[in-house]
Amino acid sequence: MSRPEDTLAADIHYNDSEARKYTTSSRIQNIQASMTRRALEILDLKSPSLILDVGCGSGLSGEILTAERPEDGGPHTWIGMDVSPSMLDVALQRDVQGDLLLADMGQGVPFRPGAFDAAISISAVQWLCNAEASDTSPAGRLARFFDGLYASLRRGARAVCQFYPKNDQQKTMITRAAVRAGFGAGLLEDDPNTKNVKLYLVLTVGGSAGDGRGGDITGVVDGMDNVDVLDSRPKAADDKSGKGAIKKGSKAWIVHKKEQMERKGKVVKTTSKYTGRKRRVAF
Repeated sequence: MSRPEDTLAADIHYNDSEARKYTTSSRIQNIQASMTRRALEILDLKSPSLILDVGCGSGLSGEILTAERPEDGGPHTWIGMDVSPSMLDVALQRDVQGDLLLADMGQGVPFRPGAFDAAISISAVQWLCNAEASDTSPAGRLARFFDGLYASLRRGARAVCQFYPKNDQQKTMITRAAVRAGFGAGLLEDDPNTKNVKLYLVLTVGGSAGDGRGGDITGVVDGMDNVDVLDSRPKAADDKSGKGAIKKGSKAWIVHKKEQMERKGKVVKTTSKYTGRKRRVAF
């Protein structure tokens, strides 16, 4: 089955007819509600909170946040952002209770630092893995999103992103971008090895060095049940001086520079076995 993100940008795919079809489908409503409740269970919020809904669409997840019972920590206040004007128009027609913002998450998360207590994203992050123009890259879009999301969450907050990776390469690309942004990260799989498998990226904004964790952001996720801890942050290579410096001009140095450029949205050449190899002297 073809994936919509492989053919069109999200704001084009979710036009007026697709937005209405998506919102009125009882099957989609049930799936969306189930995944949103699972995300809330993982967030484990103890009191009414301000939640960012990334890729909020027509507000199906937002309705679950608003309806959360007091004994479960709710009801919650939420702000939704989405790139599709048609989806947001349907949300307005349905008179959802959250505030709505038209914005492309691949260009960042435009809120003040520390504004939110938590964040959720249901079936949206995989759209960032497709470049929409020659001057953008999936790595750059992912970096801008996770950098902005990290900044918008208060210290100690959690975010849960349910997504459908196309393959293991996409899954790795997404999780590495989250870790590089500073998140403690873990992957949670529901119904593994079935066609109904659901993948959740569990993210935490770590505490300070004085909170007993020594500043180890992955320590926050480490205690959660059934979550595989991820930490793909690059470790500096040890040199003879013991300072862990990377030699300028080496392959590791070149790869590091490429990663920096990708995070800025630049298009760079693919790393290969020839990267960093010195040319022979021509006579």
